[in-house]
Amino acid sequence: MNDSPQMELAPPAGPASGAEARAPARLQNRPGLYGKFRTTLEMIKFEHSVFALPFALTGALLAERAWPAWQQLLWIVIAMVGARSAAMTFNRIADLRFDALNPRTRMRPLPAGRLSLSFAVGFTIASCAVFVLAAYELNRLAFELSPIALGMILGYSYAKRITWLSHLGIGVCLGVSPIAAWIALRGDLKPGILLLGGAVTLWVAGFDLIYACQDVEFDRREGLKSFPSRFGIAAALRGSAGLHLVMMGLLIAVARVEHLGWLAGLGLALVALLLAYEHRLVKPTDLSRLNAAFFTLNGYISVLLFVTWAADIFIHKA
Repeated sequence: MNDSPQMELAPPAGPASGAEARAPARLQNRPGLYGKFRTTLEMIKFEHSVFALPFALTGALLAERAWPAWQQLLWIVIAMVGARSAAMTFNRIADLRFDALNPRTRMRPLPAGRLSLSFAVGFTIASCAVFVLAAYELNRLAFELSPIALGMILGYSYAKRITWLSHLGIGVCLGVSPIAAWIALRGDLKPGILLLGGAVTLWVAGFDLIYACQDVEFDRREGLKSFPSRFGIAAALRGSAGLHLVMMGLLIAVARVEHLGWLAGLGLALVALLLAYEHRLVKPTDLSRLNAAFFTLNGYISVLLFVTWAADIFIHKA
């Protein structure tokens, strides 16, 4: 089941080899706390934090026009890690039946038996508690909004049962990250940060449309809803390009509202080029380069925007 940010291409069709068939039983016996720790990081795809964290830090820099105090920055990072860990683990729990049926996802830790369902439930609860604690340490508004945030990021896991617009749901979940960082530091909202949240929402929804193209047949067979399964891969790729075009317009608006300079503009130009290249990599008849389009380029985009906008803020401050 589609649950970006995540990248796992389906293995070639055909019967599993003897080694593959025995893999779940063998991996289930992995000993020690370190093994469970590594498997937990694999389950939540911790390395994919590169998608949301740079935008949260960008929101923090726009709020302060400087690096926040280290205590505030620490709690923002802890909140991001807690929220993302809770969302990803809950998604694995909600999708367990589908993950076990899908050749692309059947070797994930839960369906493969490398982690237990009870462990995943406990880890989700602990991650939610860490997120709420971090929100409490930041300010009262962040704490009061934390249950709403948790409802959004956990509820997304059921979106594909309901609507083919689920791609916007995952977009909103990541799009709130810069807004949440702003609220954590200032306790208010301004037009610029709302525009940035909207841009992140469309960016994520756009690449999630690309990602979902690999599960079209599975989604149709299992009755799951997605834009590609309803309208086809070609329409999904066109829709993704359209969302990313609007995203660029919103980012330009943020730069103007926040009075950013030429370095931020250069960052936007480079992001536009990377997005254009991303859309050249994937074609309706050829998804073989989807891995590069989904993870590699979008990781570059989030980091590039953060670095250039941060440099612009510090240069103009000096």
